[in-house]
Amino acid sequence: MQKFRGVFLKNDNEIAIMREANRLGVSILEAMCAEVKPGVATMRFEEVAQDMCRSYGVRPAFEGYYGFPFALCCSVNEQVVHGFPSATRILEEGDIVSFDFGVVYEGFFSDSARTVGVGEVSDEARLLMRVTEESLMKGIAEARPGNTLNDVSAAIEQHARAHKLAIIRRFVGHGVGRSLHEKPEIPNFVPAVSNPLPLKAGMVLAIEPMLALGTHEVNILADNWTAVTKDGKYAAHFEHSIAITPQGPEILSLPDKAA
Repeated sequence: MQKFRGVFLKNDNEIAIMREANRLGVSILEAMCAEVKPGVATMRFEEVAQDMCRSYGVRPAFEGYYGFPFALCCSVNEQVVHGFPSATRILEEGDIVSFDFGVVYEGFFSDSARTVGVGEVSDEARLLMRVTEESLMKGIAEARPGNTLNDVSAAIEQHARAHKLAIIRRFVGHGVGRSLHEKPEIPNFVPAVSNPLPLKAGMVLAIEPMLALGTHEVNILADNWTAVTKDGKYAAHFEHSIAITPQGPEILSLPDKAA
């Protein structure tokens, strides 16, 4: 594995392993999304994740990571990221729920996230989810050789701001590979001290915009993990792991039917 400015470059064999890791991870994510409906306790999604990891013979990527106690980050409504599944948190009509999940397969990590509505949701919530996913795809489109990391960040920021949504600044995307979090960090905005890192074939990046209806500011709950919007308004989170190839970005974490 080579390095470029501190960023690990993966070879074709390593990317093939990561492609399979993400295929398995997204299959589990799809199964969780299929169970979203009013009346379901969020612990149900943890059970699905654990059961399918055992079935596939893979390890949950997040469980035990810096002490995180679950396989799944499950965040509802104002919870931005790192939410805990719970037997007492019951989904209600109009909620939105974000799943952030990955697995470890043959020593490599997958990482992806999505937000789904529970039953009928408000127009505001639909807009939030749609624009967050669109922002992700616009960032991915810029992740190609010849561009820089700033191009990815700027594409996400411009689309979010065009729809007057707040960009959560505390959490950023990242490289991914043999570790869950590798260099480089990938802000969803162009910071004052920007990073014009040239993008190279062989980079594998987890790009993950998190947008909110109100403020970008967050608080961390007493569990020391769950991040919530400071004003209590809804937030959404979408993430794909991508490989940069000579031809452009390859999304590793698309579901089979979209591949």
